Amino acid sequence: MDREDGYKQMPNMETHKCFGCGPMNPSGLRMKFYANDESVCSWITVPEHLCGWKNLVHGGIISTILDEMMGRSILYFLKCLGLTKSMQVDFIKPVYIGEMLKAEGRVLERKSDREALVEGLIFNHDGELCNRSTGTFGLFTADFLRERNIADEETLQWLEAFLTADRGK
Repeated sequence: MDREDGYKQMPNMETHKCFGCGPMNPSGLRMKFYANDESVCSWITVPEHLCGWKNLVHGGIISTILDEMMGRSILYFLKCLGLTKSMQVDFIKPVYIGEMLKAEGRVLERKSDREALVEGLIFNHDGELCNRSTGTFGLFTADFLRERNIADEETLQWLEAFLTADRGK
């Protein structure tokens, strides 16, 4: 499984406590994200405390990983914030605790200024597709989140800086 080849690491907010991506959440996944011209990826090994049956990754954790990948794809490619409106997950093959996984996300279609269709994928260490999701995401500005008190000001300022940064694309 290629790890980070051809991908550039995306910045992450170091003080964030998000379950999926926050480095400050001791119980979370602490995902890191990498992007190229086609997709956003994350390599992750799910810890034992997030199991479902014996040594399988819990389906809710799989859904969380896929949701994170789709959201980061919107952030990177569409340069706006995406909030999940709906998502469908296909559980194709089992995913095991302690196994290195590659998660991938991409924007399939920008339906309008306010909505996008995105895809998330999880591959096992052999490169086999294990999970697939498609999601419809609402597209929002930081001001929208600010007006509705959805995120704190530090997070919103970090997001605004990320969205306006020149990433050499």
